[in-house]
Amino acid sequence: MSRRDPLLTELERAARALELPGRSLLVAASGGIDSSVLVYALHALADRLALTLALGHVHHGLRGAAADADQTFVEALGEKLGVPVRVRRVAPESLRAGGASRSRPTLQEAARRLRYAALHEVARELAAERIATAHTLDDQAETVLLRLLRGTGPSGLGGIPERSPDGRVVRPFLAVPRAEIERFAAQQGLSWREDASNRDPAYARARLREAWLRRLGEDFNPRWLRAVGDLAEAQRRESEWIETRVREEAERRLTREGEAWVFACEGLVLLPEALARRLARSLLVAAGAGRDLSRRHLERTLALLRTGRTGARLELPGGLVLERMRRSARLTRSSGGETQPGC
Repeated sequence: MSRRDPLLTELERAARALELPGRSLLVAASGGIDSSVLVYALHALADRLALTLALGHVHHGLRGAAADADQTFVEALGEKLGVPVRVRRVAPESLRAGGASRSRPTLQEAARRLRYAALHEVARELAAERIATAHTLDDQAETVLLRLLRGTGPSGLGGIPERSPDGRVVRPFLAVPRAEIERFAAQQGLSWREDASNRDPAYARARLREAWLRRLGEDFNPRWLRAVGDLAEAQRRESEWIETRVREEAERRLTREGEAWVFACEGLVLLPEALARRLARSLLVAAGAGRDLSRRHLERTLALLRTGRTGARLELPGGLVLERMRRSARLTRSSGGETQPGC
């Protein structure tokens, strides 16, 4: 396998930018084309980058015999390349049992949460320093467009980051379009497993591909993938800069008092709108209101923090209640009594 292949060149660039040379790496291997190409490509660069590789496969128990065949394929791939494989089985439905429907994760959310937990467990077992996933430029563009269609703020337009906040999960294929992965797989004569759910119209991502994405390059811009990817990268860089300022301000204003969060409101009206809005969001996310948080909730919270009268109360998702005091606001869990919006 020539190291002059453009996909390998891009992967090496990304690996160096992510500081992977010399590290032990667990590669998340589903058996699909993206992760299979990532496995082969990293294996081809392993000596050059001094990588120690292992494969992690998560069996979600959702696709019966097809999922069993995926596991068999990944185990055979690891044996072929001389790379150890670890398999974990998870049950996404277990996270959806009980509780109110609004508080339950979707099946995809549950599967994702358990998948990453399983991969982290395997990484610890093998002393792998990083976990590599095969998210591509197509995945990035789809994520940004789905968030845009559903409604999102500036942070949401940043899409999928190259690495997780703790640096443990890395995504070295994030600048690689799927067409390039398909070219590489065909050129190298690679095999992989097809997941029929990727074309299932029950999933929003599959509907987006069918309804829009096939025609965007033909009707609007042949480089639309790169354009959306560049937007996401620019937004992530902007967000990284402002989040440093948000953390500094939040450390000064936000404190924990038992089960309550207390936010110091003085001077908030003097801060730029973008900073004040993110501070309000940080308060709500810290208290666990992130999943059901809407723009309306955020706007009402910010209004109460800035100008709410003393004693004003605001009911928020998850049974949270925000109460304005003279110089601060207190966010607690409701004890069951009714509250009225205070803004």
